[in-house]
Amino acid sequence: MGAVEVLKDIYWVGALDWNVRDFHGYITYKGTTYNAYLILDEKVTLFDTVKEPFRGDLLHHIRQVVDPQRIDYLVVNHVEPDHSGALPHLVEVVRPEKIICSPMGHKALLEHYHKEDWPYEVVKTGQSLSLGKRSVQFVETRMLHWPDSMFSYIPEERLLISSDAFGQHWCTSERFDDEVDQSELMMHAAKYYANILLLYSPLVKKLLSNVQEMGLKIDMIAPDHGLIWRGDPAKIVEAYARWAEQRPARKAVVVYDTMWKSTEKMAKAVASGLMKEGISVKVFDLKANHRSDVMTEVLDAGAVLVGSSTLNNGVLPNVADLLHYMKGLRPQNKIGAAFGSYGWSGEAVKLINQTLQDMKVELVDEGVRAKYMPDHEALRPCVELGRKVGRMLKTSLGEGEDG
Repeated sequence: MGAVEVLKDIYWVGALDWNVRDFHGYITYKGTTYNAYLILDEKVTLFDTVKEPFRGDLLHHIRQVVDPQRIDYLVVNHVEPDHSGALPHLVEVVRPEKIICSPMGHKALLEHYHKEDWPYEVVKTGQSLSLGKRSVQFVETRMLHWPDSMFSYIPEERLLISSDAFGQHWCTSERFDDEVDQSELMMHAAKYYANILLLYSPLVKKLLSNVQEMGLKIDMIAPDHGLIWRGDPAKIVEAYARWAEQRPARKAVVVYDTMWKSTEKMAKAVASGLMKEGISVKVFDLKANHRSDVMTEVLDAGAVLVGSSTLNNGVLPNVADLLHYMKGLRPQNKIGAAFGSYGWSGEAVKLINQTLQDMKVELVDEGVRAKYMPDHEALRPCVELGRKVGRMLKTSLGEGEDG
């Protein structure tokens, strides 16, 4: 892979990571990219770097365009190590005139790399920097998803370099949205939002409103992960606006773990009840599905039903893991319920209910328990639980009994 010209004299010079499979708890089956962008102007400027092990790829791609020592400015939109890890080495090679960052970025760079003598220039929202024929306008995007994050906007090109917003963890040989399958692209974008930005949805809504008020005209969005949006950048902006609202759909996620298939039988019965009410259902066995894939489906689900066998007076470890992960991401506007099998104590359903309530999930029912291996009669309450959740979901969506 070489440098790719994004626009006239603007290049992608990042790195492809085909092999990464875990991104702090988010499963990345198809790798990721660490995008960096180089603008050739009177002041040659590099926007972000890459994860430290890929610094050689970054320098190789820069050298295909320009001698790295000709770079004047380094813009640090985000200090997380997958985007700034190569920065200390780049500073040694480039000896930049300026390292441009947000106020929180300056603090984070000092706390990460402990270099007080670097030539920092701190910028805030609304400030501009001339590169020559082009300029850069800066927009702080605090907590999207780190305190230091910011956008860099090139008004002459209508180009938004968007840091960790609008990205995807997807490694491809293609660099642009219009070169890949659209359904897969949006799946990766949704997974990225659900597992990284969902917690910050109120800030996403505020940011999108601010960008609109600022009147930024955007023809291209260049994120720090995945594909560049040039074919239809409005598509991902509209998706973010929709996801940030967390409007529930007529969809339920049934997720469980099981010891001896008893809770699995209950999960299938619950799903059957939901389907009888015309609800779209996704069923996940946590032994076979990763928590980040479950969260992708939870993003627009109106209902979440969680099942676990009771183990040592608690829930199974995979269920505890999912609930802890989900609670941190704070999904909103959900209804839910718990179910599970047990042998003698049966605390799992109660514990799941407590966690769902802590997440502000509205419980439809106190849940269903089944002792040991449920027979046909014992599964009837599970079917009815599914139907009850389905009916309540339709009511919450303003749909009548006939859907």
